[in-house]
Amino acid sequence: MTVARQLYELQEVDLEIADEERRLGQAISRLGKNDVVVAAQEELDTEKNKLEELQKQQRALEREIDDLASKIKAGNDGLYGGRVKNPKELSNLQHEVELFKARGDRLETKDLELMEQVESVEAGVTELTDKLKQVSTEWQREQEQLGKEKMSLESSLNDLRQKRQELAAEFDPKTVTLYDGLRKNKGFAVARVEQGICRGCRISLPSSELQQVRGGNVIQCGSCNRILYLP
Repeated sequence: MTVARQLYELQEVDLEIADEERRLGQAISRLGKNDVVVAAQEELDTEKNKLEELQKQQRALEREIDDLASKIKAGNDGLYGGRVKNPKELSNLQHEVELFKARGDRLETKDLELMEQVESVEAGVTELTDKLKQVSTEWQREQEQLGKEKMSLESSLNDLRQKRQELAAEFDPKTVTLYDGLRKNKGFAVARVEQGICRGCRISLPSSELQQVRGGNVIQCGSCNRILYLP
């Protein structure tokens, strides 16, 4: 096996390591992150506060309606109980009762509107409660899966790093230094040669350079400087 081929295999392992590290980082970043659950809880809390305020208004309105009903009863008792005899007083009392009744009708209408709002918001609270339960269940399931994925990726990375260490030990320090430097600066150090073209920079290789590559030596592309590998 040529050195270029060995370096290409080392690069394949390094690419696998980078991919596994990326996936592990994503899994770790999502572990414990419960933004969706928090958002669902906040949405439910907002709706509950809205319901509480509407119910508070409804209770106050019903107390006012009850108070008016008492005043209307007292007025009717005065009108028809025989206690008030004076025609002017009777007229004033009747006018007052009519005002109470008119206000009572308006309050009854407003109370019906509030009842409809309360029912609508109660339905919303029920829906959002169910949504929170569902989101929480899904989040818990995802956390369990992420935990398993994290353990699997960590195990895989340990194996790949061990393999990488064994492969790197086969090269002399100078070759490893060259490879690591190119990988750091170029993203990948070894470029395949296909149909006489360096796949790193997509430039056609001179015939003399291509001949050296065929010999299996560590040859760098004259254009991008990557190590050339001919399969």
